[in-house]
Amino acid sequence: MSEEPRPKIAVLVFPGSNDDRDAALALDRLGAEPTLVWHAERELPAVGAVVLPGGFSYGDYLRCGAIARFAPVMGAVRRFADADGLVLGICNGFQVLCEAGLLPGALRPNASLSFVCRDVGLRVERTDTPFTSRAEAGQRLTVPVKHGEGCYFADAELLAELERNGQVVLRYEDNPNGSVAEIAGVTNHTGTVFGLMPHPEHAVDPLFGSADGAVILGSLVDAARERILTAA
Repeated sequence: MSEEPRPKIAVLVFPGSNDDRDAALALDRLGAEPTLVWHAERELPAVGAVVLPGGFSYGDYLRCGAIARFAPVMGAVRRFADADGLVLGICNGFQVLCEAGLLPGALRPNASLSFVCRDVGLRVERTDTPFTSRAEAGQRLTVPVKHGEGCYFADAELLAELERNGQVVLRYEDNPNGSVAEIAGVTNHTGTVFGLMPHPEHAVDPLFGSADGAVILGSLVDAARERILTAA
């Protein structure tokens, strides 16, 4: 019996990022072949998905993600997303995607104005996305957060649109940052681009206290693998 193919997944590397290797290690453990891609590259290699990892990309002193959105590689990410490619943004990656207009809404300083770093409970709102297919409806996940500007904001009109379209994928059980409607993760309108503030790459091994992050990253690996098999 042959082994399942290991889909290639790009992990972007921005100056100052500190979770790119963690994301790559987690993806490798879950059956993918991670490929690190420097922010100055103008094209992506042939991959089944793209991950924008957490950390602190250059320019965050102005506004998180505001400068990194102009990185040469982001043009390639936009083209990839426009072709319905799978894109996942984690923490700072979520901020970059929002700044680039690939995801709706914005991230603001935490309501407490303090950096928060702890495990949080998440409720899965949708299981029919490429990022949550391994989850069960209403499942509770425990995943760590570590951010100072993770308060998700959408005005009343946008929030109503997100709720109506089912774009809210994850909500906090105990809101750590003041995010509107307890939103922890949202997708674009096609469900192919997903951003979340919690760090699933730090929750793929029970030794770290939780392996619930594998539900999210494993779902992405499954979806990327399926696209390879479908295209074959």
